Amino acid sequence: MNKNNPHDQSTNSASKPRLEHIAFNVSDPIAAAQWYCEHLGMIVMRSGPPPVNVRFIADSAGKIMFELYYNTAAPVLEFGSFNPLCLHIAFMSDDLKAIRDSLIAAGAIVIDDSTTIPNGDQILMMRDPWGLSIQFVKRAEPMLK
Repeated sequence: MNKNNPHDQSTNSASKPRLEHIAFNVSDPIAAAQWYCEHLGMIVMRSGPPPVNVRFIADSAGKIMFELYYNTAAPVLEFGSFNPLCLHIAFMSDDLKAIRDSLIAAGAIVIDDSTTIPNGDQILMMRDPWGLSIQFVKRAEPMLK
């Protein structure tokens, strides 16, 4: 990464690798990407044709990205059977009640309603319509800028 430009995504042999994306093999990547864009403000950065229908989606700031695709060479995991403490996507939010209510109307379900943990962080755990766990957190002291 270019030290003069923290948004430069190029790499060279002297730099350390940085995370680009995390991938999820899902049954309907087009619908999943559309849901995340409509309800969580994500943006499609790249898409591909059938049968894989890959969608790379990024957060509204373009800082975090994940890949949704359908590849028959690997199983589509039953995300709904995973304990959310084992796997979840986490989003920052200033209003957990509003995001909870909005996503319930959009087909998500609540796993654990908003709680405050000892350090003062507020946490809400939900599942998207495909069963993947989504955590929403309002940090008492933000970790990222």
